[in-house]
Amino acid sequence: MINPSDNNENPSPREGHRVGRKLRTIEMNRISVEEFREAEKMPLIVVLDDVRSMYNIGSVFRTCDAFRVEAIYLCGITACPPHQEIHKTALGAEDSVRWRYFKTAQEAVEQLHEDGYFVWSVEQCEGSVKAPTPLQLPRGGGSAGVAVILGNEVKGVHQEVIDMSDACLEIPQFGTKHSMNVSVTAGIVIWEFARQYLF
Repeated sequence: MINPSDNNENPSPREGHRVGRKLRTIEMNRISVEEFREAEKMPLIVVLDDVRSMYNIGSVFRTCDAFRVEAIYLCGITACPPHQEIHKTALGAEDSVRWRYFKTAQEAVEQLHEDGYFVWSVEQCEGSVKAPTPLQLPRGGGSAGVAVILGNEVKGVHQEVIDMSDACLEIPQFGTKHSMNVSVTAGIVIWEFARQYLF
């Protein structure tokens, strides 16, 4: 079972009070790659639709490892491990997180629906659902899971893929830009699923 820390209290620092010593890596008791593969996963699959930057791909692998995401589906021009540029940001997560390649994201969505997954495209669409929202993440060993599709750094998720999705999820933004980096978006969306699933 994936268990968050039991200590959810965040004491406020006081004058003269030491907050705490930074932990060393060996003190964090991280599981091994083999233990990761055997461990229970969050029933979430992350789909990368024509993501061109290998640094973004590696970053998504690392975030998926952190939250024990079930798998990553790499589609179209999205590069696959092993690759030095993916490794630079994945830092070995490409070895722990299960991944699969599809020629197109449409093929990935077809497979996900066949397997009983609810598919969200993360995109700004007519009728999109604004995060945070209840994201239909099954609890207690449900047979199906949820998939989120993240698109190309310039063009986003292809319209044909959006048309096949069950819903669109949008992260509200309040600045002058219309989008965020795909790896940042992945971190926000994966955390939102993890928050709802774990807590």
